Amino acid sequence: MITNLKTKEEYGTNIFDGPYYLNIDGQLVQTTDSFDVENPATGKVFAKAPSASPEQLNQAIDAAKRAFKSWSQLGYDERERYLKAYADALDSHRDELARLLTMEQGKPFATEASAEIDQAIRYIREIAARRIPVEIVEENDSHIVELHHTPLGVIGAITPWNFPVLLTLWKVAPALITGNTIVIKPSPFTPLSLLRAGQIAQSVLPAGVMSVITGEDKLGPQITEHKDIAKISFTGSTETGKHVIRSAASTVKRLTLEMGGNDAAIVLPDADWKSIIPQLFWGALGNMGQWCVGIKRLYVHKSFRKDFVKDFVDYARKQKQGNGLHSDVVLGPVQNKMQYEKVKTFLADIEANDQNIVLGGDVDDSQPGYFIPITVVDNPAEESKIVQEEQFGPIVPIIEYEDIDDVVNRANNSPFGLGGSVWGQDTQIAVDVANRLETGMVWVNEIHTQGVDIPFGGHKQSGLGTEQGHEGRLLFTNPKTILIKK
Repeated sequence: MITNLKTKEEYGTNIFDGPYYLNIDGQLVQTTDSFDVENPATGKVFAKAPSASPEQLNQAIDAAKRAFKSWSQLGYDERERYLKAYADALDSHRDELARLLTMEQGKPFATEASAEIDQAIRYIREIAARRIPVEIVEENDSHIVELHHTPLGVIGAITPWNFPVLLTLWKVAPALITGNTIVIKPSPFTPLSLLRAGQIAQSVLPAGVMSVITGEDKLGPQITEHKDIAKISFTGSTETGKHVIRSAASTVKRLTLEMGGNDAAIVLPDADWKSIIPQLFWGALGNMGQWCVGIKRLYVHKSFRKDFVKDFVDYARKQKQGNGLHSDVVLGPVQNKMQYEKVKTFLADIEANDQNIVLGGDVDDSQPGYFIPITVVDNPAEESKIVQEEQFGPIVPIIEYEDIDDVVNRANNSPFGLGGSVWGQDTQIAVDVANRLETGMVWVNEIHTQGVDIPFGGHKQSGLGTEQGHEGRLLFTNPKTILIKK
């Protein structure tokens, strides 16, 4: 066990360069094995992350199980104080965490990385103030029926590389405030910022309440199969989510799965389309298109499609791409080599089918890093790969439509159903279209507005259960009915 925790005073406010340890039972723990972490802007290894053994995973789960006994007995108010103290501790390391996030994930420090850390800290503070009260279901002369919501136990959180800090703390805060303990497995592509966030937690939270365990792909199934994990909260691809379901079945674990999407944005005939191009651009291509609720298909009415494409491309040309540590950069690289190669298969298919690329498309493999230029495809066929599959990268197809019924059918013709958006000046018409979309979330004349009280979840193969909102918090609990005779 290691107890020395290097602080921002030792490294400066903007730098933390390790060493990195597992976080187990309130201690920092070394490992025998490690794995490389690359900076996607350079393609070079800049750090080593600890690779947990099965025994170390068991130690973390055992510690969480022990801590659950006392943590679950604390009242909401006391758990709130701990969570707010943790938010304050993260805030004191805000720039350091954001810089580390940029180095391992690629997103620009000045905009997206700093915003992710800020949003995560704000989320912890807000969720800490939420409560699930006891509900009186029935009361008469003979008895009272109370509905309680009791914590599940140890939560296993398996989190992704696109928003590693935010999407992890989305799980941590509701799990802990409702009385659970948690063991976190970050993506092996982005383990460092969460290891650091876990190190910071050790000075604030009771031992065993929150552990961060890093490793490569084999670690995930060990968590999902473990008999002492009560629930898996997973964010990632639909294919991996299917493996999670199968793996968790033997112990009948509770599951919340937030998975893939192929979100459609529909720009209605009456839309003030010139004014919304920035929102649509960032809704599609923020974080280099690497988000589950990013706009993956942009349907534009025939009457203005050509002009729309021209103005969209003009706006896109003004956005600077590069290393996210540079202050003038607003677009970074694709996060990892695997995803980089996957996105290139979309470009190859577009070229093979003579589709009309009006911006980007050319990848320079001789340059360092995983950079793919923002690429705009004008009016590809509905059956094409770029329309039917989730690209999860910086390519956006702009697709013409003429009939509202037809575009709704096309938007719904997908195995996914995560999010979508509708844009038009007549709000009631836009809402009517939104009500017809088969997705868990639909934005009308805005995009990606979220909050702790706004339920977030997918339909069809985009997920099971809900995150955020009262509905999401309930999923970290078991309903328990108590009937009391008077």
